[in-house]
Amino acid sequence: MAQRLLPIVLLSTAAATACGGGGERARPVHGTAPAEIAGVGYTADELRQALLVHVPGYRRASEPDAGEYGTLKAVQNAARLQRDTVLDKPQCGTSRPGGTVDTDVPAALVTFAKKGMTVTETLMGMPAADAEKQVNARVPPDCLTFRTRVGSHRADHRVVETPKGEIGEGSRTVGVATVSGAAHTRTWYVVFRGRHYLATITLYGPTATRAEAERLARASRAHATKILP
Repeated sequence: MAQRLLPIVLLSTAAATACGGGGERARPVHGTAPAEIAGVGYTADELRQALLVHVPGYRRASEPDAGEYGTLKAVQNAARLQRDTVLDKPQCGTSRPGGTVDTDVPAALVTFAKKGMTVTETLMGMPAADAEKQVNARVPPDCLTFRTRVGSHRADHRVVETPKGEIGEGSRTVGVATVSGAAHTRTWYVVFRGRHYLATITLYGPTATRAEAERLARASRAHATKILP
């Protein structure tokens, strides 16, 4: 089974994190994930140690979470929110080549927050070829605008995607502007590849900017480089 790593799902992750929603408790780290058995990438605990310790101006919202990707609490919350979300373009919520992450890959995640804003860093252990597919994935042209409904709440979304970047060993940056009633929010995602891992930085809030998201991604890369062999 694979977890979609697309703007819609990343948006759900940001929303779930921002709402602080409860959910199933993530399983603790034990045993060895398939990627680790194959000698590819890092263990979940190694990735946890490589997470950012602090983000200036933000406070850490909770203890870091580590384990198989599909067991992380924020990922589980996002999956539940996605199941409850109705899209006006259902094809934009389907998986496609280069847009999936196996739920059993080793991963670690941490979230920082300040009033109205959140920063989430996720590190996932995977082979370089798989990470490169994620960096090279692109949003289909007909999915650059879409509408969602969760219960009685409706929202309009507009997506922008920049050309491939040079953070780490290659990166992609995606922005989503969301309007729901009188509320306007922005979400920026930076996905970059490191040695045997993939990282994502999600910046969510009314004043989120591409520049800040990419600055945080560079900080993530610099810190992880010091920790991971």
